[in-house]
Amino acid sequence: MTAMAPTRTATDLSFLLDHTSHVLRTRMAAALAEIGLTARMHCVLVHALEEERTQIQLAELGDMDKTTMVVTVDALEKAGYAERRPSSTDRRARIIAVTPEGAGVARRSQEIVDGVHREALGSLPDDERDVLVRALNRLATGHLGTPVEGARRARERVR
Repeated sequence: MTAMAPTRTATDLSFLLDHTSHVLRTRMAAALAEIGLTARMHCVLVHALEEERTQIQLAELGDMDKTTMVVTVDALEKAGYAERRPSSTDRRARIIAVTPEGAGVARRSQEIVDGVHREALGSLPDDERDVLVRALNRLATGHLGTPVEGARRARERVR
């Protein structure tokens, strides 16, 4: 470190959250790839099974842009796991319906996702695991619950 470098006065929470989130996502991707799914495909299947939802609603739930959502649903349709259908409540809208085969894959993928999460949390002692989960839930529903409006999304590509 040079004399000109600023002195850190707080824990680098951004690094800790970004790094652990990145590693968790890579583990999740590897585990889901074993059954031919991506995390996005899993997300769409599970949320589409919860209730009738449009592609736009599912994209919002999964934090996906329109193009990514179209590619994801196309892949689910090609695999025979989902299909676009007219909504039962709005003839103008189209929903993503999960096929019986897709429902089976969603059950399996949820087991995989739960296992990856259990493994990560299981690496901590019980008392630390409980504190971490409570603290993250408090942040996610409180101070860090809502993105700052008007700020460019960190994940967006600069054009």
